[in-house]
Amino acid sequence: MTNKTRIIAAVLTATSLGAALWVHQRADASSTPQYRLGSVERGNIRATVSATGTLGAVRTVEVGTQVSGQISAINVDFNDHVKKGQLIARIDPTLQQQAVQDAQAGVARAQAPLTQAKLEYERNKTLHDQKIVTDVEFNASVSTYAIAKANYTSADISLQKARQNLSYTNIYSPIDGVVVERAMDVGQTVAASLSAPKLFVIANDLSQMQILANVDESDIGLITPDQDVSFSVQSYKDRQFTGKVKQVRLNSTTVNNVVSYTAIISVQNQDGKLLPGMTATAKFVTGSADSVLTVPTTALRFTPPAGAVPVDSAAAKARPTGAGRPAGARPAGTRPAGAGATRGSIWTVDANGVLQKHTVRTGLTDGSRTQIDSKDLNAGAAIVLGTQQAGAAAPGATAATKNPLQPATTGGRGGPPGPF
Repeated sequence: MTNKTRIIAAVLTATSLGAALWVHQRADASSTPQYRLGSVERGNIRATVSATGTLGAVRTVEVGTQVSGQISAINVDFNDHVKKGQLIARIDPTLQQQAVQDAQAGVARAQAPLTQAKLEYERNKTLHDQKIVTDVEFNASVSTYAIAKANYTSADISLQKARQNLSYTNIYSPIDGVVVERAMDVGQTVAASLSAPKLFVIANDLSQMQILANVDESDIGLITPDQDVSFSVQSYKDRQFTGKVKQVRLNSTTVNNVVSYTAIISVQNQDGKLLPGMTATAKFVTGSADSVLTVPTTALRFTPPAGAVPVDSAAAKARPTGAGRPAGARPAGTRPAGAGATRGSIWTVDANGVLQKHTVRTGLTDGSRTQIDSKDLNAGAAIVLGTQQAGAAAPGATAATKNPLQPATTGGRGGPPGPF
């Protein structure tokens, strides 16, 4: 073999070896998982229970009428402030005035027989005492007199009733408050024969309101009187209102096999922004911790995928907590506040893509972040949240320049960390 042939063979062999090495390196690089990272932060955390309810006045009175007739006057309208005893409406009194006159005539009719019966009784009593009138005649006068007195009393009661019904044609406000509803108008006829028709709804004081919140039976044990509550309404999405639990009612309601209880939340409404009937989304503060280490809850649910390179250390070989299940497998927000701390797993990754497992104790959670207690993780430490989708790259990265530690903006397990 000539020298030229040897040189050509050596060049071909080196080229083949280089190509094989390049293919092997590319295969290793494509099999390295891409991780999304978060961080350990120090801050405050609040555990809450959510519920929805309706805003209303603390005291609301429906104003009706006890007599029938046509409405002849209405003196107040929506949103008007009224005082107790203020005349707010009037029903045409013609029929009731006639009833009073008829009752007065009935009293006069009963008065004449009563006067005659009384005179007969007094005369017969005198004669009976003188043994001139028999007992039978005297007893008859006594009976006639008693019946006449009863008839007069009945007529007088009918007159008082007619006068009372006449007074009912004037409708007065029973409380100080604000008119939140007016159901009738002038000229309408109301019939009060079976039930009192509603004319107005008056709220006592809208500066003090309450929320009737429906709390699920699984959470009601965490709700106690004087507990702090924050809530929002759709009209003011960027504003958080506050209140306190006033009462937890014992009566339960069942809708579609879901049992719930009503919690009464007292609310201050000095600026008048809150209106009756608004839907409130309330959060009951069931636990709090200040200046503690927290991590995104998704980090506790991360499990190394196939192809990952976990470090061969005692931490990586630690026995999972619980009944054969990693502590981090518990869904976020399912452990009630106040329960004893449990163990979970947090993973970190170095520049070579090697994973390191850290066992931590978990505490309160607000759903997006969870309190932890760790011996080797400090605030600012980068932790693994999940993996990228296959072939995904961070914005601006190419297939040849992707960094295994580069955080991704989409894809992956567990989702991005929620707001603190």
